[in-house]
Amino acid sequence: MEAVTTFLEQCRTDVDAILAHRLTAPESGSPRLLDAMSYSVLGGGKRIRPALCKAAAMAVGQSGEAALVPGCAIELIHAYSLIHDDLPAMDNDELRRGRPTTHIAFDEATAILAGDALQTLAFDWLADAPGLTDHTRLAMVRELAKGSGHLGMVRGQAIDLESVGKQLSIENLESMHRHKTGALIVAAVKIGALTAPDLRPGQIEDLTSYARTLGLAFQVQDDLLDIEGDTQVIGKPQGSDQARGKPTYPSLMGVEQAREYLAGLLKNALGSLESFGNEANVLRAMADYVVARTY
Repeated sequence: MEAVTTFLEQCRTDVDAILAHRLTAPESGSPRLLDAMSYSVLGGGKRIRPALCKAAAMAVGQSGEAALVPGCAIELIHAYSLIHDDLPAMDNDELRRGRPTTHIAFDEATAILAGDALQTLAFDWLADAPGLTDHTRLAMVRELAKGSGHLGMVRGQAIDLESVGKQLSIENLESMHRHKTGALIVAAVKIGALTAPDLRPGQIEDLTSYARTLGLAFQVQDDLLDIEGDTQVIGKPQGSDQARGKPTYPSLMGVEQAREYLAGLLKNALGSLESFGNEANVLRAMADYVVARTY
């Protein structure tokens, strides 16, 4: 666990440096809008998705350096999604990462525009990512669009909003989270793998299976933390999902069974990497980290 913590810390340092440099560079436009964008992106976060992007690149024999800017683009999409999720029309949250949410720190209109701007900026960065061919950049843009749009993350959020106060089956809940949380994680892993000029047959399929399973595991742990976590540690109000009547794994199957389900997901995620050697050890360690995290 110490090795993956070191990897995550280094990756977060590298990603934060790129984000800070690019988001604070002199630009024309609204200073207030740029402030809101920077506030949302640079206000903390584990940078799990950029780390997965880099770790996936390493798993297919790359150094991971070419995955850093694409990983930052994915983080912009993640930040935009959090801004919009927190809005009064969505989850109506006032706390994110231990700070006021963007619409509280600024105002609702500015928050909406900041999210819109971050979404488009992500594709700008990806289309111009250094050290990659145009063919690779185009493939990455396609993966990010698929993972973040109406067939991916946005679809999951729509299902989530439609499900408040309703009794979902485990299958329906899983479908929702495969889109809302899992789709962007899958995109991060596949985009990292695309930094390799040549991939062995089956590598993308195995990595996709790993990422799909890890995305579910991430959400199950989030659901457990909503019940058992500390507000000061998790950075948002403890019990907020339960208070809104949102369906969660513990609410449908109980806390103990949710923990067992989480353990099974971890086993399956690791099993998806059996065709890889030591080059995928960071991905394996990240799976362990996701299910053991406390925030």
